[in-house]
Amino acid sequence: MADTADSVRQAPDVTQVVEAALRDSGAEWESPGPGRYVVSLPGTRKLSTTCSLVVGRHALSVNAFVIRRPDENHAGVHRWLLERNTRLYGVAYAVDGHGDVYLTGRLPLAVITAEEIDRLLGVVLENADGPFNTLLELGFASAIRREYEWRVSRGESTRNLDAFSRLTRPSSDAPPADDGP
Repeated sequence: MADTADSVRQAPDVTQVVEAALRDSGAEWESPGPGRYVVSLPGTRKLSTTCSLVVGRHALSVNAFVIRRPDENHAGVHRWLLERNTRLYGVAYAVDGHGDVYLTGRLPLAVITAEEIDRLLGVVLENADGPFNTLLELGFASAIRREYEWRVSRGESTRNLDAFSRLTRPSSDAPPADDGP
């Protein structure tokens, strides 16, 4: 096992690697303190995903908010997340004390390279942005339907709800549900 001095010496090297990788990534980022980074990953379904990277004494931790606590179907959402966890690299879905969903992970400092940072940020973006609409459908279907009905009743645009048309159109027109992760 490495002594404390070796671990402390590794952290500055890792911060240099992280900062170089973030500069090369093209993503917006800031460093609110030594070894702490906040990265904004642009999405296609979710406007952006905020990802926190923290260089610790022994590991790099990553945290990214995915969705707030689902309004409904908690068991279905949690099952979907757990099934998806089996295929993730470097991170896993987690639920905080409020029920909000995050991607979280910890990697040993010894494996941190620019390529590893790129891979980690890619996995975060893919798994926060990619399934965003699915998670909203699973955990917020009633709210989506109410929002759609409210907009229609007021003559407002429903264009940004088009991704949820299987929830908002009459059930006879809806395609069969895809229950898989």
